[in-house]
Amino acid sequence: MTQEFINLSYVVAAAMFIYGLKMLGSPATARRGNAISCLGMGLAFVVTLFSNEIIEYQWILIGLVVGALVGAAAARFVAMTAMPEMVALFNGSGGLASLLVGWAALYSSDGSAFTSTTIILSVLIGGLTFTGSIIAWGKLSETMPSQAIVFAGQRVVNGAILAAIVVVSIMFVMDPGAQSPLLYTLLALAFVLGVMAVLPIGGADMPVVISLLNSYSGLAACAAGFAINNIVLIVAGSLVGASGLILTSIMCRAMNRSLANVLFSGFGAAKTATKVEGEVKPISPDDAYLILEAASSVTFVPGYGMAVAQAQQAVRELGELLQQNGAEVTYAIHPVAGRMPGHMNVLLAEANVPYDQLVEMDDINPRIGSIDVAVVIGANDVVNPAARNDENSPIYGMPIINVDEAQTVFVLKRSMATGFSGVDNPLFFGENTRMLFGDAKESLMSVVAEFKD
Repeated sequence: MTQEFINLSYVVAAAMFIYGLKMLGSPATARRGNAISCLGMGLAFVVTLFSNEIIEYQWILIGLVVGALVGAAAARFVAMTAMPEMVALFNGSGGLASLLVGWAALYSSDGSAFTSTTIILSVLIGGLTFTGSIIAWGKLSETMPSQAIVFAGQRVVNGAILAAIVVVSIMFVMDPGAQSPLLYTLLALAFVLGVMAVLPIGGADMPVVISLLNSYSGLAACAAGFAINNIVLIVAGSLVGASGLILTSIMCRAMNRSLANVLFSGFGAAKTATKVEGEVKPISPDDAYLILEAASSVTFVPGYGMAVAQAQQAVRELGELLQQNGAEVTYAIHPVAGRMPGHMNVLLAEANVPYDQLVEMDDINPRIGSIDVAVVIGANDVVNPAARNDENSPIYGMPIINVDEAQTVFVLKRSMATGFSGVDNPLFFGENTRMLFGDAKESLMSVVAEFKD
């Protein structure tokens, strides 16, 4: 197979990447877009196997088998609640792969300043993406504290690490080598920087961290593509890097915060919200049914608790029954609901909720006051009025879905525990709020049973 044909195939694959990425912008076409992108990557992979630079295939086949087994196991056994953690690990794996590709490129490098610089970039970005993703995984899985971890002089330490990376990188470009002590020093600094970069970021900012690390993994792949002179890797890495940065910007706007504030403010570590006190008004599924049965408009507001309870199918079934009863049903989606970008959209798509019933925060808020019942399912921070009213709250200024303005609010929770950011929610004590305690799936199925009876 000629190099010209391989390059032409790469162009076709790149076009499929771009078209698939465009289709990911809508829930209605996202699955098809993902399939097209996968086909593009499959084409690029198969064509690359015919490259003259490949001498032996056994390690490629071993990697293919191992990767296929890991991917199949992840798709089969990883619960939807663990999807954010898995995405974090995937980002880290991508970063580590780029690091190894860049390192391997040193053995065939021409020693030019450009090649050495791209190799260093792939190693540095890949290394900090790997360890940063491991810390993100730890916070998301709560195997380590999810809140921001800060200490005195942290920014000075991070600045010193960055300065050391710049100095050592320049020294390495001047004298590159696959076994150079400078390379091992850079590896260590990159790993440490990844840890230090994610430690001061609190749990409520995890959607931003996930999208940013995704961007980093793409940038590392792009740098690795330049290091080995592979067109399709450059294009794919650039697309992932750019789309990740765009998504990060969207996430930041959704929280009304800058990226610098997310990365360096130590969210949740400095401020203490006003203690919320009041009387909670519990409600039973029977009483909830009576109110919902009389409602003409109902909005569901899902959160991470819905994923934990695996209640998305019950939500969809109740929504269908409400529609049959004559109610207008919508699903209000906050951009940072859950623990990764698009988390709630994925869950509701899995339950076959109609795409046209999904409503973004900016569209639902102007008419939330006319909604008869807002049903909050495991959401906390994204519906917390403290973001509007309490200047001492760490989430003050973050746009929320104003469910407290609905005529009646049902909040489905297991307990009065705080959300992932650790901030109390005055919504739970509102005059128009009723708390439906218990497992969200069981509570919803009880209401569904009342409708069917």
